[in-house]
Amino acid sequence: MNTAKSGVHLVKSPDIVTRARGILLHEADEIRQLADRIGSEFEAAVSMILTCRGRIVVTGMGKSGHIGGKIAATLASTGTPAFFMHPAEASHGDLGMITAEDVVIALSNSGESDEIINILPAIRRIGARILSITGSEDSTLSRESEVHLSAAVSHEACPLGLAPTASTTAALALGDALALCVLDLREFTAEDFARSHPGGSLGRRLLVRIKDVMRTGDAIPAISEHGTVQEAIAQISSKGMGFTAIVDSAQHPIGVFTDGDLRRLFMQGDTDTQQSIKTVMNTQPRLLGMQQMAVEAVNLMEQYKINGFMAVNEQQQLVGAFNMHDLLKAKIV
Repeated sequence: MNTAKSGVHLVKSPDIVTRARGILLHEADEIRQLADRIGSEFEAAVSMILTCRGRIVVTGMGKSGHIGGKIAATLASTGTPAFFMHPAEASHGDLGMITAEDVVIALSNSGESDEIINILPAIRRIGARILSITGSEDSTLSRESEVHLSAAVSHEACPLGLAPTASTTAALALGDALALCVLDLREFTAEDFARSHPGGSLGRRLLVRIKDVMRTGDAIPAISEHGTVQEAIAQISSKGMGFTAIVDSAQHPIGVFTDGDLRRLFMQGDTDTQQSIKTVMNTQPRLLGMQQMAVEAVNLMEQYKINGFMAVNEQQQLVGAFNMHDLLKAKIV
């Protein structure tokens, strides 16, 4: 069968699907067995990370190193300062990254990786604590660690029993469990998470405030309470936000007039554009504080089926205005 997009010839065989499902189920089963073994050692590991006054230094060789890099990244993004140190580079100067305040998490399926075993004495001299994750409880690394977590599996998913597959999956899942349990105990929030992800969509949604997206100064559609419908139309047309605020002498918003209000007025046959805006404005404008989160505005727009808001300061004075387009531009939506 040739695919239209890539032109790649696909071998369609029920054996491939059966094999893939078997691999996934095997790895899932290994994680279930790992979950059953979680106990006091895991509690000790979480306590070690939680009470660490320095940073978490994760190290591992080969495939374990790749898993270690991901564990370090997960810890760092969930409130625990962490980084990955390559064990082969450690003995050539990178041990200088480690301090006595740190915890070293060492990963090795066999627990006998030379690159890691060789740097254990130096880590101890520095004074850092050692937490190991291995597939063997009776290994050099497990014996030389203050706390050891077993990520042992019955056998790899690889048919040759050689490529790290189920074992790396188990180690990865164990690292996730460590990071997330520490997250819970730190009472780490979504806003905390956003602070370390300012470039992502979550960061924008949780960190951007209304003052960051609102239009200010002359860009705000507003007229005096003594103005006319014609002035309101001029503001709606020139500012392009679909509404205008009506403010008193102290710049407090006392009303709003929208293009929808204008259409309804004309449909009723009221075409007197010189009449006072106070006679036709909506006297209950929806206001948001400039310090509120922009994502709150999105929820309120959906709730009340409106397209824009006025923003006020602590004195309830008009300081800004914004609409859905401004939120889209800021990538809040």
